Amino acid sequence: MASKKSEISVSLPDRVIFLRKGGESYRKIGKDLNLNFTTVQYIVKKYEETGSTDNRPRSGRPKILTDRERRRVIKEVTKFPFISARTLCNDVASTSGKNVCPQTIRNILHSAEIYGRAARKKPFINNVNREKRLGFAKTYLQKPIEFWKSVIFSDECKFNIFGSDGKKFVWRKPNTELQQRNIHTTVKHGGGNVMLRGCMGYNGVGNIAFIEESMNAEKYIDILRNNLPESAKKLRLNRTYYFQQDNDPKHTAKKTKEWLLYNVPKQLITPPKSPDINPIENLWHLLNIEIRKRKISNKTDLQRIILQEWPKISKEITKKLVESMPKRLQAIIDAKGMHTKY
Repeated sequence: MASKKSEISVSLPDRVIFLRKGGESYRKIGKDLNLNFTTVQYIVKKYEETGSTDNRPRSGRPKILTDRERRRVIKEVTKFPFISARTLCNDVASTSGKNVCPQTIRNILHSAEIYGRAARKKPFINNVNREKRLGFAKTYLQKPIEFWKSVIFSDECKFNIFGSDGKKFVWRKPNTELQQRNIHTTVKHGGGNVMLRGCMGYNGVGNIAFIEESMNAEKYIDILRNNLPESAKKLRLNRTYYFQQDNDPKHTAKKTKEWLLYNVPKQLITPPKSPDINPIENLWHLLNIEIRKRKISNKTDLQRIILQEWPKISKEITKKLVESMPKRLQAIIDAKGMHTKY
């Protein structure tokens, strides 16, 4: 297939007409401007017929799909944002009998400012948890920053030896990543290559402990007994802090409640499905970024690197995260208890 010819620059045809009006021959003009004789002849003829040297609009390739069929594609993606371009091609073929490639589908969606993006992973929030989140945010929104400085935030996290659990792509418009239909909801559960529990406060990070097997209330209490008092000292909180944890069954077990009653000054129970209320979630993300810069081939490597990178998290980072608590709570209120950017 021959390559498509490029258009002649706008100024060159004007020069052809200028020289022709000056009495120059076609051959002389072609020689002076390095143009073929027939090209000069064509330019002059077009000028005589149209009175202009402007290039006429090119029709381009006809659209494969009608406007109605294009609207149908956009409507389908709006209704099912996780549908793939390949599936949409099959839908078009079954409804209109036309064969289109996935890139044609993408072009149609791009024209409507809909792009394929990795869906944000957020926990599933039912109506009960939504109300709990909203109630917590309204209750603690007016707490001064000094209150949050006295909180030890804690959580568990899983780290894979060979990267993440993967991404899921969704078709969406810009700035719509937190709309419910575009969220990739997840259910948190144990397992994985390396599980650990850690804590942080305004003045830095506390201890971390690896969880070698599924954890029950007894093992959870052992981790707290061996790490929480020392972490409180590291964070310069001594016996004046609030210990934060969520509503995980092992956290609310009778044995755990009894231990906390006698060993923790005060407690702060955050609602279920609310990682955006716990700033330590951001530290897990930062830690994961750093450990992925290192060569990891087995579980031992991963544990060693985590132990090396965790203490490197600066106090400036933890201070900013704790100071963001009022904004996090306000975001939950603005979202009426649903997902936020945090």
